[in-house]
Formats: sequence, structure tokens, C-alpha cells
Amino acid sequence: MKFLEDLNPQQRQAVTTSPGPVLVLAGPGSGKTRVLTYRIGYLFNHFGFQPGEIMAVTFTNKAAREMRSRVELLLDLDVTASAPLRGMSLGTFHAFAARMIRREADRTPVNRDFVIFDESDQFSLIKQILKDLNVDAKQISPNKILNIISSAKNELIGPESFVVGNYFEEVTLWVYQQYQQELRRNNAVDFDDLLFLAVQLLRDDEALRRSYRDRYQHILVDEFQDTNTAQYILIRLLTGEDPDLFVVGDPDQSIYRWRGADYRNVLRFQEDFPQAKTILLEQNYRSTQNILDAAMGVIDKHQNRQRKELFTQRGAGSQIVTHEAYDEVDEANYAIEMIASLTFRGEVEPGDCAVMYRTNAQSRLLEEAFLKAGLPYRLVGAQHFYGRREVKDVIAYLRLIHNPDDQVSLLRILNTPSRGLGDKTISTLFKVSEGAGISPGRFLLEFGKGGNAELHSNFSRRAASALFDFGKLLDGWRSMGSAVDLGLLIDHVLRDSSYEAYIDDGTEEGDDRWANVMELRSVAQEFSGLGMTTFLEHVALISDQDTLTDEQNAPTLLTLHAAKGLEFPIVFIIGLDEGIIPHQRSFDDPEAMAEERRLFYVGITRAMDQLFLVRAFRRRMFGTSNVNEPSRYLNDLPSDLLEGDVVGLMPKEQAAFRRETSWAWQPEVDDLEPSFRVGMRVHHPKFGEGIVMETRVDHDEEEVTIAFESVGIKRLVASMANLELLDDE
Repeated sequence: MKFLEDLNPQQRQAVTTSPGPVLVLAGPGSGKTRVLTYRIGYLFNHFGFQPGEIMAVTFTNKAAREMRSRVELLLDLDVTASAPLRGMSLGTFHAFAARMIRREADRTPVNRDFVIFDESDQFSLIKQILKDLNVDAKQISPNKILNIISSAKNELIGPESFVVGNYFEEVTLWVYQQYQQELRRNNAVDFDDLLFLAVQLLRDDEALRRSYRDRYQHILVDEFQDTNTAQYILIRLLTGEDPDLFVVGDPDQSIYRWRGADYRNVLRFQEDFPQAKTILLEQNYRSTQNILDAAMGVIDKHQNRQRKELFTQRGAGSQIVTHEAYDEVDEANYAIEMIASLTFRGEVEPGDCAVMYRTNAQSRLLEEAFLKAGLPYRLVGAQHFYGRREVKDVIAYLRLIHNPDDQVSLLRILNTPSRGLGDKTISTLFKVSEGAGISPGRFLLEFGKGGNAELHSNFSRRAASALFDFGKLLDGWRSMGSAVDLGLLIDHVLRDSSYEAYIDDGTEEGDDRWANVMELRSVAQEFSGLGMTTFLEHVALISDQDTLTDEQNAPTLLTLHAAKGLEFPIVFIIGLDEGIIPHQRSFDDPEAMAEERRLFYVGITRAMDQLFLVRAFRRRMFGTSNVNEPSRYLNDLPSDLLEGDVVGLMPKEQAAFRRETSWAWQPEVDDLEPSFRVGMRVHHPKFGEGIVMETRVDHDEEEVTIAFESVGIKRLVASMANLELLDDE
């Protein structure tokens, strides 16, 4: 067959292998979509399968459309078949399950006209149930309960099997039971129900199970490492003991554990089908060999995995560039300066470049730096920083504190978090304040001080109490506004309003939202002493420029999670510090730490031609600037692949800085007198003898730049470096 000539030997082996259980472990950039597409074509053309006998499962509708299009193109080119792929089941797990449930609706608790609740519908329903159960949504997060219910369903645990061991779990069970009843009352299911009900149908009805097995003679599954328990069992129920089951995945790229994905399903497949063939796809068509070798250096430290020896015919390529910036501002500027330099020289287009980071909050400095430089950018998978809900909420609080006449901000946060104030109460507030000749915000200030008592009768007792409490809070915040710095004022607002508990609900999304709020607090901290007016003006001007960022031929900013499945000629990964990559919330969980390593591996393998790995010597987090340790993963990179500021994990007393950047750094004025002078000869216990090139004081710490004979230029924190003065001349 002609199309087989397009394949390399490993791909050809996978495509042409005889039917039976087959596991294809596909390294990044190894052409797995091509293998799946050609496998389907080979099933038609060589083995004689009919479209209706084949089922191919993907994780996104986009991937399903792309695969269908490629198969049709392939068959049109190679087969004299004018009929389309009518009858072939090619789609997502959820789409397949929904079709099955509609087809077999009389065997399920819903009828065939059921609706599917999205996340917004689910959240509203959970909130209403908590209210009906007299549970305070401020104390028990609807999002957290929803995530637990979702996780339970993914593990095929219904309310009747849900085990409780404390009060929170008891509340979760009550909500779970009521939630399922309300779904059925609405003739509705959620996305997790689709898989749960499909598994129940096949597990409980042998005749139905047999009919589906007879229909689908060959099943293919893409991104197998991202399947959860329900999806794996669904596939097992659709297949027998020796099925024609072709699964493609890469456990090394499993990064969605928080969504229920379980890379161990690959191991389960090998245990369930010991006769399965395992085929490795190791030839990479995306990256240079240096990038692949760096990636393998990182992932080879991962335990319990089948090693793949990634190789390419693209040549060694450029060295991996490592850079240690002074702080997070310098880090963002470095990335932008390098991108500007590469594009100015005509080596790449702006759209060829991507900057990747661990958390959404890290995009703030990058966005501001691009905007200040007047350069466009594209933000993938997230709102612009100042457009994020939680950021806008906190800014609205500050705007109202600064200006009680700001009705837009008042409307945004008066019932956020919920204070039990409905639309009717808010409408009455605006009418009554208008009648009193003052703005609603100033009316609330008076209300909180006990004023306007004659107007209390316009509100119910509960509403009046809530308005009084809010007015009292607003008055307290305003009175402290000039007495404390902005960071501390934000702390009071977050605590007093219960906003912290409102968004930091223990979920991954809650952690990201809280990180965004803390990033905004760091911005505010920079304006301490300058006043709220200056800060709010800065925020407004930055926000107004967001319209500049929709260019297509512009650098892309995205998280490492959002980068999965993408590729770019030039990739910067920033934030390579302990606590960021890997993230500090993973430190106590070995499985989470393993996923952090895989996440960094995914980021490295997005790069095609050149990779920049960037960290900061000092980073401001939660309003405090601290010296950081380099990410432990930097030690896993083969040193012969690196150029630039090669940094690695070392004791804090030996923490090194970077070579000088190309833009000037302006130190803060500090009272501490430097202990070292330019020209002094010193000895370091690790680096040996050197000469002091520069010294400066920042944050009450002396930082010394030293030219060492053995390792070149390093910048050290003097109090930690154990430097010995050799002479004073």
C-alpha cells in the first residue's frame, strides 16, 4: 500500500500489526495522530473492516474532527471508495456515552430527551442544595463539594457507596444524594453521569454488552494516559478477553491527575492483557536532539516507567540556554528582550515564540512588560490578568473604599461573597439612597454608623442587618486606608469580607484564583507609600491596554498545562525555582511530585528549535521578596547541553546569582553598609579564590558579584556565602 511509505519503521509496525490488544507508547512529536489515522485506513484497506465495525475514541471534539478529516483524505487518496465514513463511531468518550444512553434510555433513570448540565448549571444546583440544607456556602465551598462528587463518579462511587468519616464528608454525602435526585427531577445528567450510566448499562446487562462487542470489532483509543477509572472500565466492558483494542498514549505526558486522569491505566492494560504487543514510537519530528536529550534527562529520573530513547533526524541543534535573572521583573524583561532580539534580527517571527509558566498568576508581569514595551502578545487558556474575576473583585473593593460613589464597583461586590442580598434589596437600596440625595455607597457608610435609621423600614430585618454589616466594614476599611499600606489593607478586606474562604476552596482552580489575588497584592505592595490613587490609576491604564493583545503573529503566553499538544520554534520556560516548578503544594505528595516532573517534561518537548530555561535569584511572593533555590530539575539537565548562566540546586549558603543582564538594575536605598569593596580578594569554600567586581545592598542583605578563577562570575548573598577576606587591598 502506497501510504505505508510515509511511515518510519516503528510507525509502520504499529499500523500494520495484526489485530489483538496493542499498546503504542508514543513519545512527544512522534506522529501518534498519523499512526491512528493510518491504522484506521489499514483496517479498512487490508483487513476489510467496515466503518460501522470501528470505534475510535479521542478526548476532544477538535481531535475527533481532525482525525475524521485525515482518514477521509487518506482513503480518498488510496482507496476507490466514494462512500463517506458513515457509521464509524469517532468521537469523545462522553459523546459515545450520550448516544448509548439515548439509545437505551428505557433502561436508565432518564428519558431520551435528557439534557446535560454544564459546570455553571452544576454549580448553581449545588449552591441551591446547600441553601436548602441550611449549610453556609461561605464555610463549605460548592466548588469543593462539586469536585469531590465528580471524583467519586469518576471512580464509579455512587451516593450509596460514598464513605464518610467526618462532618464535611457527611455534608458532601447529603449534597450528593440531593444533587442526584435534583438531576433526575430535571431529566438531566452531568458529564460524569454520562460515563457512570454507560458503565452501569454495560455492566448490568450481559445481552447489551454482547451486542456492543459484536458491533465494534476494533476499538482505538487516543491519549490513553489521560483516561480515568470510569473510562477504562467502559473500554474493558466493550471488549472481551482478547480484543482488537489499539490504544495510544504516553505515561510520561500524563499531567491531568487533578481532572481524574490516571496514567496507571497503561500499567493496568498490560496486566489485563499480558499477551498485548507493546510498540514504542521514539523518532521525534518536532525537536532537535539537544532538546530531546534535555527532556530525557528530566524524565529518566521518574520511577516505574518504560524508557523511550527519543531521537530525531533534525540534528543536535542549539544549546539549551539557561538564565538566572535578578528577580521576577528582570525575568519577564529577559524573555521579552530575547524575543525582541531574535525577531529584530529576522531569525524568527514573533508568533514562533512562546513563554510558558506554572501558574496563571505568573502571566501578570509578562503582560505588563509586553504592554509597557508596546508589543502585542497572545494569552492562551486564560483571561488577561486584570480581567480575571477574582482580580476584578478585589480591585472593585479597593475602588469602592477609595471612592464610595463608584456604583459600578458597589454592584460588583455588594453581594460577593453572598450576603443574602437579592436583586429586590439592591434595587431598593439604590432608590432609597437616590431619595436621600446621596450615592448608595455613602448611604451604606451612614447606615453602618447607625445613621438613616428612619429608612431601615424599607428593608427586611435580615437585609437591613446585612447592609448595616457591610456599611460598617466599608467605613472601617476607609478609616484604615491611609494608615496602613495597600498590601495590609487588602489582607483586611480579604479576611473581613470572607473573600479568602470564598475563592480559596481547596481545589486546583481555587488555588489558582488565590494565587492571582496574592499576585495583585504583590502589585499593590509595590505602590506602598505612593497611595491608592496611583495604584488604581496604574491598574486602570494597564487594563485599558489589554485590547492591544489580540494579534495573531505575536508571542504566546500560556501555562505548561495549556501547552500540551502544542509546539513552538522558540520556547521560554520561566519560574524554574523550588516552590514554583515543582509547585510547593505538591511537596508532600509523591504522586503529585511525579506529575510536576512530567509537566516540566511536557514543557521542554514543546520546543522545536531553541529552549530557554529561566529562573529568578529573588522573587516577591505574597508581598515578601525572598532569595530562591533553583528548581531541582535543573540538576537533571546534562551540563554539556547548556550554555549561559548554568545554575543548579545547591545549599542556600552557596546560592549563586547570574551574569549581568543587559539592562540596568536600580537598587533600593538601604541603611546597611557593604562589608566588601570592589577589588578585594576573597575565598569561597566551593568556588575558590576570586575578586570582588561589584557590591550592593538590597532588602538589608549585601549581594556581592565575584569573578572566580574556577567558575567565572557569580553573585552571592554575603551573609550566606562564608566568604573569607584574603587581603584588604
